Amino acid sequence: MTDATDLLSRARAGDGDAFRELVEPHRRELQVHCYRMLGSIQDAEDALQDTLLTAWQGLTGFEERASLRTWLYRVATNRCLNARRSAGRRPAKQWDIPGVEPPEPTRLGEVVWLEPYPDTLLEGVTDVPLGPAARYEQIESISLAFVTALQTLPPRQLAVLILRDVLGFHAGEVAEMLDSTLESVNSALKRARAGLERRRPPAAGREPAPAPASPAEDAIVAKFVRAYESADLDAVVALLTDDVFISMPPIPFEYQGRDMAARFCAGLFDAGRRFDLVPTRANGQPAFGAYLRTAGDVRRGIGLIVIALTGDRISAMIRFENSVLPWFGLPRSIPG
Repeated sequence: MTDATDLLSRARAGDGDAFRELVEPHRRELQVHCYRMLGSIQDAEDALQDTLLTAWQGLTGFEERASLRTWLYRVATNRCLNARRSAGRRPAKQWDIPGVEPPEPTRLGEVVWLEPYPDTLLEGVTDVPLGPAARYEQIESISLAFVTALQTLPPRQLAVLILRDVLGFHAGEVAEMLDSTLESVNSALKRARAGLERRRPPAAGREPAPAPASPAEDAIVAKFVRAYESADLDAVVALLTDDVFISMPPIPFEYQGRDMAARFCAGLFDAGRRFDLVPTRANGQPAFGAYLRTAGDVRRGIGLIVIALTGDRISAMIRFENSVLPWFGLPRSIPG
């Protein structure tokens, strides 16, 4: 009797420790799957817990026609679909930065519930072997631009695209997971691919981002930190691409283009606000805890900034609320 078979038998008999040992190797990749489905780390953690509870309660129904990993993905996908259909998403939030009057936004964003995902939780996940149908690199498929585009797809199309193109499951496996037909899965995938391409930033002519933690990436990050901390607007703007994109969920304001980005950053700096940036990583991209300098001895965490890179320029800046800082091991305040 193999170890896995023994664990499964003990878990089916009610041994909670055996169940935990059985599912632990899949826990992180299941959380990332839930995050891609839901776009929020908090929602993903809730869905993961729901998945594990459902799997524990329904383990006797696992018929071993597929692997345990595939069965867990089936449970997780359907838990996330239920969450997408029934959950009250975080509502859009009003502008709440005192003393700063924002410029008129280019547009209002749809995915105001988006949250960043800490790179520390990706360790080991991006090394998991993918199925033959996978079309996306693991790091690309966790980027904020990709996850944002996913959120605009209808729930069933979203599930099919992630299972087929991101994880590489066969169409037959996906049909089984979703209690669907092969024809329905293939049709949903075709529509999802078309919808995703309409939403994603055009890649033509774009230089690839430098490798994570490479000297090229480190150089851009260092320039950005120096410019931002010193409120050097010209230096910040010089680092941006012509079509740079700024967003700040759950505030729906979005700004497109270097001129709009310059006006937005000028509003922050002209109000006399100065910041310290503490480096971290989110969604495979450079990120920073942003701390507002105050007159006292404490600098208050006001959010997390994630930047996307194209060659030696910044193509996107996404600012999140300070509620996400604990996920990155960052404090709510630091000494002044």
